[in-house]
Amino acid sequence: MKGAVRSLVIVLGDQLDLHSSAFDDFDPERDLVWMAEVREESEHVWSSRIRIALFLSAMRHHARALQDLGRPVDYVRLDDAGNTGSLAGELRRALARWQPRRVVLTAPGDWRVLKALRGAAAAAGHAIELRDDRHFFCTVREFAAFSQGRRTLRMEVFYRHMRRHHGLLMNGDEPVGDRWNFDAENQRPFPPGGPAFVPDRARVPPDDITREVLALVEQAFPQHPGSLRDFDWPVTREQALHALERFIAERLPEFGLWQDAMWPGEPWLWHAQLAAAMNLKLIGPREVVARAEQAWRAGAAPLASVEGFIRQVLGWREYVRGIYWTQMPALATANALEADQPLPAFYWSGETELACLADALRQTLRLGYAHHIQRLMVTGLFSLLLGVRPAQIHEWYLAVYVDAVEWVELPNTLGMSQFADGGRMTSKPYVASGAYIERMSGGQHCALCPYQPAVKLGPQACPYTTLYWDFLLRHRTRFARHPRLGAQVRHLDRLSAQETRAIQTQAQALRERLAR
Repeated sequence: MKGAVRSLVIVLGDQLDLHSSAFDDFDPERDLVWMAEVREESEHVWSSRIRIALFLSAMRHHARALQDLGRPVDYVRLDDAGNTGSLAGELRRALARWQPRRVVLTAPGDWRVLKALRGAAAAAGHAIELRDDRHFFCTVREFAAFSQGRRTLRMEVFYRHMRRHHGLLMNGDEPVGDRWNFDAENQRPFPPGGPAFVPDRARVPPDDITREVLALVEQAFPQHPGSLRDFDWPVTREQALHALERFIAERLPEFGLWQDAMWPGEPWLWHAQLAAAMNLKLIGPREVVARAEQAWRAGAAPLASVEGFIRQVLGWREYVRGIYWTQMPALATANALEADQPLPAFYWSGETELACLADALRQTLRLGYAHHIQRLMVTGLFSLLLGVRPAQIHEWYLAVYVDAVEWVELPNTLGMSQFADGGRMTSKPYVASGAYIERMSGGQHCALCPYQPAVKLGPQACPYTTLYWDFLLRHRTRFARHPRLGAQVRHLDRLSAQETRAIQTQAQALRERLAR
């Protein structure tokens, strides 16, 4: 780079796209890329080591890819002398160092980060030139226009709008197969023998850059949760594309059937495991959805599986991003159910007698991963029924999962999982007793557990079941006339006054024990 810096182009840890809007008019003779590793991004929530390592390794690989393209990079490492430990602090130093004429940034995925960077730039006399993130199908402005005037927002309505607008799985104005939703064919539990054969996942052995990062994380974050022993996540675009092709060929054909099924000791099953690469922007939703649709048109995957997968990417993923950016910052403090219980300590250790919960928690801490039913209907369900403060369970999810970026994690947790927004995002709280877990795990978790899913009172009562009935009792007035939850609430009429008191007493004793 020659002469004064025209543009300082900020690239954040979840913006690893060589073709992002920040580079639209990039001139390597006059412009400079700025990237920074800082402790604050690992400590504002107590991030797991595997999540920290994924971000740092992917960032360092991306910086090398930028340099290979001839784009100059000012890269601040975590252990560099003088590192202030925050993005705002490092941006202030970079602006003083380079004195650019403008600062360019593709819209970030975190409201907190945007606020901090804007503040740091303003203090130095700069206004950040914010550009659209073209990674997504739908801009925030388009989502705001879609939601304008709607008293409630529902993903299904948005999903159908997106299918029509983008012509995906469509015959003209009608959906292929004459149906929008194939859930009746999908979401089955495993047969009694469990999954007969699970394809091996695409593994990425650590290279020199990743090994250097793993050593750094072990040294710099020794008290943080999680393990680096099994680190094998894609950290480059090439690796992510390979993982995508493996999923399309090996897992997509049966993804729909088993997307809600669980089995002890089987963390991966038929799930794509592409969210981390997508959220880092190593691959984009358009190419992911296109490959899935191509597989169906080529006869390589059934429509039910392909529709179920595309629904998650084109529908739910885009929907939660729109929710996040149109409802922040108020969404972050939502607590419609007035939950005030502390998060149980075993969420950080996995040490609990509940077999299903222990399996999901230990897997999460070891791998940085759990599939969506483990998150929604095991870890999330327990915290909802227990009445955990929404902000605490949100911070836990953000800390422990490798694919957790706030724009996608926070609405999923506070809106869908914990119903903290009071129903703005989803039509009902996802509450169930231990019977749901027994059904979707083929009874395997329950067979390993000292508790019985059908029992709600006494020493053998499943805590999920006790807390389920207690949840309905605590929120009876709110949901008595609810169109979807009302039928469950009416089951309370079958309880005697003695049973009601016993359930509430046992649930409160459980809360007090876990709070200690």
